[in-house]
Amino acid sequence: MKATTLLFAALITILSIPKAATAALRIGYLDVTRVAEESPQYKAARRSLQTELKRREGDLRNMAKQLQAKERYFRRNASIMSESKRKSMERQIIALRRKIQNSRGEYRDELSLRQNEERTKLLRQIAEVVKALGKEGRYDLILTEGVAYANKSIDISDQVLERLKKNYRSR
Repeated sequence: MKATTLLFAALITILSIPKAATAALRIGYLDVTRVAEESPQYKAARRSLQTELKRREGDLRNMAKQLQAKERYFRRNASIMSESKRKSMERQIIALRRKIQNSRGEYRDELSLRQNEERTKLLRQIAEVVKALGKEGRYDLILTEGVAYANKSIDISDQVLERLKKNYRSR
């Protein structure tokens, strides 16, 4: 809604400028999604997240294996266990199920948080590059989402992507 309102306001402004003034108006378009997904920063962040979260996935798999082993042992031996041993084993199984369920929830929350952090960081980097290119290229307006059509001649996505790659290599 906000992007649509902004786009509408920009179009009204452009249309209200006299014909002589529009000749000097410079407009650019940026495909933020493509730039973000093709940037080396995105790829590095994705690798980093995968590495960070592999350990958690491994822990979850190990707990699931422990649960399966306890359940198998319980099914095989429940008939020969004492009442107290059987109840104790049932409580252990229930506790392990809860622990796994809680760990899965924490994992999902952590994954979502980290993805949002990385996305925000990348979008901030893209915004900085767009501002710099806008000033250098003397653009009056750079549009992003909500554009139905943009001629390739005003698409600055490749320039932004190249600048992001350059920034990534130089860090």
